[in-house]
Amino acid sequence: MQFQHSLNRTQLPLFDAFLASTVPPLLADSSELPWQNDEVHAFSELSLRGAAGHCLNLLAPILRQLSEIHDQRWLTLIAPPASLTQVWLREAGLNRERILLLHPRGEQDALELAQQALRLGRSHTVVSWLHPLPRQVRQHLELAARQGMAQSLNISLG
Repeated sequence: MQFQHSLNRTQLPLFDAFLASTVPPLLADSSELPWQNDEVHAFSELSLRGAAGHCLNLLAPILRQLSEIHDQRWLTLIAPPASLTQVWLREAGLNRERILLLHPRGEQDALELAQQALRLGRSHTVVSWLHPLPRQVRQHLELAARQGMAQSLNISLG
């Protein structure tokens, strides 16, 4: 598993709980959410390489933690891979009552859908599977996330 971020960016607190064992569970009882802090980047990217099943197993605890955030808003998954099914969500232990699975329709693409979901502010985190992701697109996703006071997480599966 490898985390990708540009040299001028810091790692989002969103993943601190997964990187240090002394950190309490992610946002379990916190009144300040990460996107309320102006210094926090609203965009993060996770790159997973290997067999699809192994990548999903590595991704499961992250999505589970995000699905359990104490926030009235959704964890939104934009155009997830076909292997990420309702059965997989259930077996991975995710809180499916707090998850929206969205797929682009018609002329809309996954990027437009992700930006729209972020701007609306009805999701605490919008997870996308966009690859490749040029710097300008990252900036657009971060701006949309800030507008909706949300987090944007892009996952690149290899």
